[in-house]
Amino acid sequence: MELIQKTPDLSAYLAADEVIDHDHPRVREVAGGLARQAEDSYAYARLAFEFVRDTIPHSQDSGDPRVTWRASDVLEQRTGICYAKAHALAALLRAEDIPTALCYQRFDVVHGLVAVRLDGAWHRQDPRGNKPGVNARFSLGREQLAFTPDHAAGEEDYPELYAAPHPAVLDVLKAATDRPHLWETLPAAL
Repeated sequence: MELIQKTPDLSAYLAADEVIDHDHPRVREVAGGLARQAEDSYAYARLAFEFVRDTIPHSQDSGDPRVTWRASDVLEQRTGICYAKAHALAALLRAEDIPTALCYQRFDVVHGLVAVRLDGAWHRQDPRGNKPGVNARFSLGREQLAFTPDHAAGEEDYPELYAAPHPAVLDVLKAATDRPHLWETLPAAL
């Protein structure tokens, strides 16, 4: 699949905003700690991915009712669904000047992930969190995402790369009173 950069200016994929708040002290602290362990951008991107995937539980898996959507809140509260974890990873990567986009897949509901720009190309990564049956890995080669759409069943990969969260995603995150409420309002398509 050819990924489509929605915003032509690559600097948009480095920007901080209300959601991907990589200028926040908590994001800077985590990014700095990871950067001290990395010898280059590739190593940093892999460490940031593994940090979000492995140390921030997916709230559905852990049973956490809290809904986070801002990257700094995800890192502070250590919880989030796929969208929130993607926001946190995007902030950590952008904090170290690695262009990062938000992207999506559609299953029963829309699933969120990121694309990182390294070696002159975009590479999708899924920091959702592993569990039995889910084995996402950081890769610049063959994608190793949490889920693979069944196109015959109407599932799909959306090729668009967004500099900011899709409004349908952000609206439901902001409006949710708790995770059970969020689960009732997740977008079925973009």
